[in-house]
Amino acid sequence: MLFNSTDFLVFFALFYAAYAVVRRHLAARNGLLLLASYVFYGWWDYRFTALLLTTSLMDFTFARAIDGPASAGRRRALVAASVTLNLTVLGLFKYLNFFQEGVAAVLAACGREPHWRPWAIILPVGVSFYTFQSISYVVDVYRRQMPACRNLPAFLAYVAFFPQLVAGPIERGRHLLPQFTRPLVITRAGLESGLWLILWGLFKKVAVADHLAPLVDLVFRPATTTGPAVILGTVAFALQIYGDFSGYTDVARGVAQCLGFELLLNFNLPYCATSLRDFWNRWHISLSTWIRDYLYFPLGGSRRGTGRTYLNLAVTMVLCGLWHGAAFNFVLWGAWHAVGLMANHYWRERWAARWRVPAGMGWLLTTGFVLYGWLLFRAQSLEQIIALTGALANWTPPTWWRPFTGNLLVLGLPLVAMQCWQWRTGRLDAPLTLGRWPRALLQGALLVVLIAYWTAEASPFIYFQF
Repeated sequence: MLFNSTDFLVFFALFYAAYAVVRRHLAARNGLLLLASYVFYGWWDYRFTALLLTTSLMDFTFARAIDGPASAGRRRALVAASVTLNLTVLGLFKYLNFFQEGVAAVLAACGREPHWRPWAIILPVGVSFYTFQSISYVVDVYRRQMPACRNLPAFLAYVAFFPQLVAGPIERGRHLLPQFTRPLVITRAGLESGLWLILWGLFKKVAVADHLAPLVDLVFRPATTTGPAVILGTVAFALQIYGDFSGYTDVARGVAQCLGFELLLNFNLPYCATSLRDFWNRWHISLSTWIRDYLYFPLGGSRRGTGRTYLNLAVTMVLCGLWHGAAFNFVLWGAWHAVGLMANHYWRERWAARWRVPAGMGWLLTTGFVLYGWLLFRAQSLEQIIALTGALANWTPPTWWRPFTGNLLVLGLPLVAMQCWQWRTGRLDAPLTLGRWPRALLQGALLVVLIAYWTAEASPFIYFQF
């Protein structure tokens, strides 16, 4: 079920009416949340609710065993088994087709044809998100950072919590799970903040990202283009993916706040970053911190010398790229950011103390680097990456650059203006600081635009494919 669909609006209205009745009763509240979450997930394909339930029961059982009176060796074996099974499930659904295609290509290059029929495997929506969330819970229990949950309905509701189930944020058990085991208070401030996040998030998706998509498709279609076209298309995609993904996160956090829950912040003005390290502290925060805590640090982080630090950065960022999808462009995107983070680390270690980079210059360099990364991310093949990169040397403007630029400015202006406002005030909730009538006017204007652009056939969020 999509947030930007009429189905969801009806679903949430009916659910919230029932939730208002039972929310003070812990068992009934968790039962309703669990039922609603499985209906929400099963709306896409009910068959994959079995996978979600199996993963949840498996990790609930493993965590209980790890938290029990087991020896250190048995605890290590149990956490290894849990992580292996989770990654096996993820690999089967997400990477088996990629592996089959790669083997078939190698055989074809050697003049041989594969003698098997490729499996038609459907990728379950959100599998990357809830698998990582479940892994972090089991590992945290193993590290003694939290006790294992003994309340099965609460744990099942935690894994399947519908606001963030299919596209995050990737929650930590020690942050979200306790909220399912204690009374929650819904305040007026929480409702106002939640409703604003829902409205702004839907606006970013429906009015901005979905209308930037045709502009992006115009440039990233398989055709020869020119440098100005590539730059305009890449800027459009940078705004599209930000509006689309952060829009989903805003709605997820807003819905959760209306229920009395608090989700992790996932975006913090990423295009205001003045270094690549700063960018990753602001973009998809729940994934970047997950990779840091459960992959980069266990590999040794930056504690084992410069060479090992660079290797760890390369491994983690390439795997971060693969997490986004089984395609070579995602691997290149991860490798590109790995190189950038290595250069950032080298600068901080060798030159930062002697040479201070002005914030404006740092922002320009970071933005340019991130934008080329988005070109790698959006391209459909290695051949297209080469063609688009080569086109940067041709500065002949396309015939359509004026209307394209005009549309890009109109659609991108709300995002840029809001980020500037939030940056200057130092508050992500800057609109809530307005007086009653200015705030009502702003929200009313956004609502009118949403109604005008609302369509019967909702466009999926970009990160549903990951």
